[in-house]
Amino acid sequence: MQTRTLGREGLTVSALGLGCMGMSWAYGTPDEGEAIATIHRAIELGATFLDTAEVYGPFENEKLVGRALKGKRDKVVVATKFGFKIDPKQRPPIVGTDSRPENVKAVADASLQRLGIDNIDLFYQHRVDPSVPIEDTVGAMADLVKAGKVRFLGLSEAGANTIRRAHKVHPISALQSEYSLWERNVEADILPTLRELGIGFVPYSPLGRGFLTGTAKRAEDYPDNDYRRQEPRFQGENYDANMRLVDAVKAIADEKDATPGQIALAWLLAQGPHIVPIPGTKRRSYLEENAKAASIALSRQDLDHIARAVPAGATAGPRYGERMMSLIDR
Repeated sequence: MQTRTLGREGLTVSALGLGCMGMSWAYGTPDEGEAIATIHRAIELGATFLDTAEVYGPFENEKLVGRALKGKRDKVVVATKFGFKIDPKQRPPIVGTDSRPENVKAVADASLQRLGIDNIDLFYQHRVDPSVPIEDTVGAMADLVKAGKVRFLGLSEAGANTIRRAHKVHPISALQSEYSLWERNVEADILPTLRELGIGFVPYSPLGRGFLTGTAKRAEDYPDNDYRRQEPRFQGENYDANMRLVDAVKAIADEKDATPGQIALAWLLAQGPHIVPIPGTKRRSYLEENAKAASIALSRQDLDHIARAVPAGATAGPRYGERMMSLIDR
């Protein structure tokens, strides 16, 4: 698989990464054996940019990734995240934000132990903490770089002003935020800021939590432990409207002898050389399907066709419920 560079500091990663969250959390029943096999297959395919976080599980996803990486650390780029107050007894376990410098450093040490590695390649602030100046948080992250515990720094779901303030303290190599054919809010302000500052962009949920694969079900048809049950875009009339968008992507995919998910990923890759999507899966079959998107070249005509079929703002419903939307810094 081709590689891309995140940030001017030169973090080289595979053009497509692997989101590991669903292997332990949020999407039905975990299967550790298949999850580890999927990570190993990703390495074989060259999709070696692995994404996890302390809150996934919570804590269990980092442990799983660590078990999968035994004897393979030198083959991968590992990204993880801090920044939430976590109560493991709650569902979901997020009870607030915590980006105090002391917590930044404590989480880094705990993540290193769970992952079983000596340094974190890319350490993200998972959500901006409104009670802690971003300068203080990034200062603590920079201390971790100086200590050799972290190589590169990132932010997640940060607004343009926050990104600029953070970047003045220490170079930010990547921003991770949701971006896909059905979630385009970063296009107006965030992406131009990243291009200006030379910061890479890592879209999470690049397949719309599975919606853009054409296989999504209604919210009520998912098991109780699948968080798509709570997602507004999977509910009622929103679901019906959004499936019509997927039908449009399917028609384009048929013309290219591809799947809708592959077209959605190829579209993201075509948005710029600094963009590295991290589609998540816990199964080798889906991983292999996603990886093929890196070899699909979309022409200007293809991109114009997609823009007409799935215009920005066409998706029905907010991407999160009110509580989770309140954690996004815009």
